[in-house]
Parts: sequence; C-alpha cells; structure tokens
Amino acid sequence: MVIILYFCRSLKKFAAILLLTAYLFSTTELHQLLKLPVVFEHFADHRKGNKNISFLQFLNMHYMHGSPKDKDYSEDMKLPFKTADNCAATVSPVVIPRLVHIFGTHVIHIPEKEVHIPQDELIPSSYLSRVWQPPKSC
Repeated sequence: MVIILYFCRSLKKFAAILLLTAYLFSTTELHQLLKLPVVFEHFADHRKGNKNISFLQFLNMHYMHGSPKDKDYSEDMKLPFKTADNCAATVSPVVIPRLVHIFGTHVIHIPEKEVHIPQDELIPSSYLSRVWQPPKSC
C-alpha cells in the first residue's frame, strides 16, 4: 500500500514537472537552451582558427557586440538567443459576470393529452392471486 501511494505521489510530481516544462518551452524562450551544443561546436571552430581565444572572449564577441556581419554570420545566427524562433505568449483574460441567469423566465405550456382506455380491454384477473397460494393436499 505504501509503495502504491509513493508511486502515485511521484507520478503526480512527474506529470506536474512535465506539463510545466512543456508549457515553458512552448511559451517562452527557454527552448533556446536546446541549442547549447551549437555554442560549443561553434567555439571549437573558433579555437581552430585562433588557439588563444577563451570561452569568455568567444561569448563577448558573439553576444556583447550585437550581430556584426562577418564571414560566419549564418553560423552565428544559429547560436541560442540570437534570433526569436516564433515564440508567442498569449494572455486570455477571463471575465466572470457577477450575476448569471441559468433559467429563463419564459414559461412553456405543454398541452395534456387525454388517453382513453376502453373498459372492455381491461380485464381484471382475480385468478392471479391464487398462483401464490401454497399447494393444497387432497
């Protein structure tokens, strides 16, 4: 029983984290963090050309001075947080009215239909009560 309760609690926590992550990655620029491997690949390319460049100099060159058009401009634009990738955050305000009328005041009249049962079709069966009597011995 304890194992089941622990599993349910951890499953709820996992589902909450999963939904929060999906929401944040789709509505904010957090999905840019998925481009982090591109930063290290691009840094390795820069290290091939200049062995003395540090990682902080690389970040300074690419993020602190805008986006200068140089020979690797197209590669620079693939770095995280350099472009906006169709991220949209929308807010939908919900206005709840103070008084809600669920039932209208319009009255609908349904005419009563008279059902006529002929007396000759209604046959009282008095013998049915005899079925439930205990058997009689002769």
